[in-house]
Amino acid sequence: MNSFISWIGGKKLLRNKILEEFPEKETFNRYIEVFGGAGWVLFLLQKHAKMEVYNDVNGNLVNLFKCTKYHPEALQKELEFILMSREQFFDAKEQLEVKSMTDIQRAARFYILIKESFGSDLRSFGVRSKNMENAIDYIVAVSKRLNTVVIENQDFERILKTYDKKDALFYLDPPYYETEKYYSDRFMPEDHVRLKRALENLKGKFLLSYNDCEYIRELYSDYSIVEVDRTHNLVQGEKKPRYKELLIKNYS
Repeated sequence: MNSFISWIGGKKLLRNKILEEFPEKETFNRYIEVFGGAGWVLFLLQKHAKMEVYNDVNGNLVNLFKCTKYHPEALQKELEFILMSREQFFDAKEQLEVKSMTDIQRAARFYILIKESFGSDLRSFGVRSKNMENAIDYIVAVSKRLNTVVIENQDFERILKTYDKKDALFYLDPPYYETEKYYSDRFMPEDHVRLKRALENLKGKFLLSYNDCEYIRELYSDYSIVEVDRTHNLVQGEKKPRYKELLIKNYS
């Protein structure tokens, strides 16, 4: 199934290639998405492992996932009269800052910002048509998929320490090198090194997505690196160039 949202750096176009690089299914019994985002890889299968974990550092995003999992009907009710509307978009943006809102109200406003912003930037209204009724109906199906998924809101180091075991598979999709400024959450250039160090003594397996650049190739030179590419969908024009990425793993 598809994710119910889009998100910066989302893996919709690469998810099948990522899945091809997963180890044999019998070698892991817990699956953890450390930088969850829209969860495109998570939603690709009905079940990756007996235990599944979704984590993201963005509190509003995690709140949306939790409300979708536990209160899909209440969230749908809050979104009942939503249209692709510039006025409603900026109302939601302003209301999201109100501290007295309930989790359901906050999740609904954040969902509107994701769905109606340009490129899911949460800031500018996307001038395009979208069937919001179908999008809202889909929330029930997403709730069923998330039924047994553990939803976390932690820094990546804590998640790695908490869930690391020999039978664990971590999929990591951090902000790409030199693109940190495009993310609303704090991820500094030095965090790339902190992430690499956190992965060095992992008991379980990891698969890591990154942009193809010399810095990342050098940083992870001791690991298996697979080159992949996808359509560069941020470039305008009929003939879109290919965007090169790396899949890095600590297993063969």
